[in-house]
Amino acid sequence: MPNELIRSFVAVDLSNDHVLQNIIETQQMLSRTGGDLKLVEPQNIHITLRFLGEIRQELVQEIIEQMKEIRFSAFKAEFRGLGVFPSLNRPRVVWIGIEQGAEKLAGIFETLEQRLRTLRVEPDRRGFTPHLTIARVRSGRNRDELARLVSEMQDKEFGSINVNSVRLKKSTLTPSGPMYTDLYELQGTSA
Repeated sequence: MPNELIRSFVAVDLSNDHVLQNIIETQQMLSRTGGDLKLVEPQNIHITLRFLGEIRQELVQEIIEQMKEIRFSAFKAEFRGLGVFPSLNRPRVVWIGIEQGAEKLAGIFETLEQRLRTLRVEPDRRGFTPHLTIARVRSGRNRDELARLVSEMQDKEFGSINVNSVRLKKSTLTPSGPMYTDLYELQGTSA
């Protein structure tokens, strides 16, 4: 359908089983706090570079054409530290930070933003904060226990991945959670 709206975003997939296992273990620890959490399914954990929202099919094709012009060299991204947005007093999102590779991810985001501007896509007002969302907080239940665990794990090392591709993804919302489909994959060049 030509007028179909497609919920989409640009992301880097998590491509390391060791890192994923560390994240799953941390999610289990978060669950044990008794906090009211919605954990991100392991297969859905990714670095969101740019959320696009619901866009027209024609714009998806135009974004793919713009992405084909982006160049980047493959690099390593290192995951370290647990944190929350917006604050420990009012946690809404539990995330894992990105240290090494954060500036390269930000560079890809900036290049993508410039390309999207040529398509008259509204700029991302929040900008880019490199992180992996691993849980969403639904209420304040056991917030103090959750905050204690997050504080204890603010320096935890989770491992690293090689970032050698960026993907445009479609997100289909279902009662059991979102399902993601790759629409386009931009390959980085070997370093």
